Amino acid sequence: MHSLEIVVYGSDAPCPSCLHAPSSKETKEWIEAAIQRKFPGQDLPIRYVDIENPQLEQDHEFCERILADAFFYPLVVINGEVVGEGDPRLKKIYEVIEQYGFEPVPLKG
Repeated sequence: MHSLEIVVYGSDAPCPSCLHAPSSKETKEWIEAAIQRKFPGQDLPIRYVDIENPQLEQDHEFCERILADAFFYPLVVINGEVVGEGDPRLKKIYEVIEQYGFEPVPLKG
């Protein structure tokens, strides 16, 4: 199993093309809760980055590209790979997490 860096890039301001969508922070919290349910007890932290004020050097390029309209936000990136933007899909996020060797826990029915 490899370590993952899951990053959600966003802004307090709503994405202009994403009217009525949840905020970037709400999207990050929704993704985080869904991942914790699907992969309980596994180390899958999610980091939020404000595109107007990135703290780490490694985040500057994605923030600049979002601000230049190359990507919609919130933008979900796993280990440098864009896996969702604007309205990210959990299915795609789960698929990428599983590619790194993390095992989903089946839902009890």
